Amino acid sequence: MIRTVAVTGATGFIGRHLTADLVRRGVEVRAIVRPGSASAEPAGATIVRAPLQADALGPGFDGVDAVVHLAGVVSAVDAATYASVNADGTRAVAVAANAAGAHLVHVSSLAAAGPAPASMPRAEDDPPEPITPYGRSKLDSERALRAMPSLSWTVLRPGVVYGPGDRAVLPLFKLAAGPIVPVVGRPGAAYTFVYITDVVRAIEAALDKASVGGTFFVGHPEPVTPRRLLETIQHALGRRGSLVQLPMSVTHVAAEVCDVIGRLTNRAMLINRWRYAELAAEGFVCRVDRMRDVLGVTAAVDLAAGVRNTAEWYRRAGWL
Repeated sequence: MIRTVAVTGATGFIGRHLTADLVRRGVEVRAIVRPGSASAEPAGATIVRAPLQADALGPGFDGVDAVVHLAGVVSAVDAATYASVNADGTRAVAVAANAAGAHLVHVSSLAAAGPAPASMPRAEDDPPEPITPYGRSKLDSERALRAMPSLSWTVLRPGVVYGPGDRAVLPLFKLAAGPIVPVVGRPGAAYTFVYITDVVRAIEAALDKASVGGTFFVGHPEPVTPRRLLETIQHALGRRGSLVQLPMSVTHVAAEVCDVIGRLTNRAMLINRWRYAELAAEGFVCRVDRMRDVLGVTAAVDLAAGVRNTAEWYRRAGWL
């Protein structure tokens, strides 16, 4: 039985939801927080400030049953940042977890596997083909675990995670509230989405079934197209703006311009050449059979309910 869990990235979107639920279940949580972080500390957890370095993480991992690794970057100006934080950081976490004798649940990403259309969703055993520095850094982070024979690990690869408190999909909600709503991306492309509570359930199942280990995609079984996503958000917001498909050529130009701005300002932009590569792909869709059959988890929140819950939270928080 899992009694004590260390969580890196505990102040992030997924980390806050996971920490709150573990505390509710009576699990002792050590929230590993980056030194100097100004983020609010998660309630009910023991705060341990440490960088993603094996020797610094040691005291925070000492005596825990398991470690959930969530810390990482999803948006950066250069590829080196992805590699340093996502790959090297995970390697350090793995070394510290191994030294502590703790099972490691590493939350990676569907991006590590690469794109796939809804007609041929990816399975966990398919050869990975990431197409962005982010995806490659996540794949390298997984390889760091496999390189340690004595380490007990589970890798989770969620699709697009959304829900209350998430800032990544907030721009789409603001976009959908307007009178003219551009639909960005390759027509017909689809993506695997998953609501935050279902991600938390998958992580907790991986903790409870630490002896099983392995790699699991995490997502809702029904793929989502950009048009359907925006229509669902419009319905939740009570808006009826006109959806207009944006030509990929226009998106490409916007990505190039934003790349220049990003380099000049050293700021990660909402769209860039790497994001364009994802938008130009056939989609990012995965199978979730193994999550269901081995972890015993089936995503319970569909898109309509998840978007409605998220919209309501955004409104209460004053984000919309």
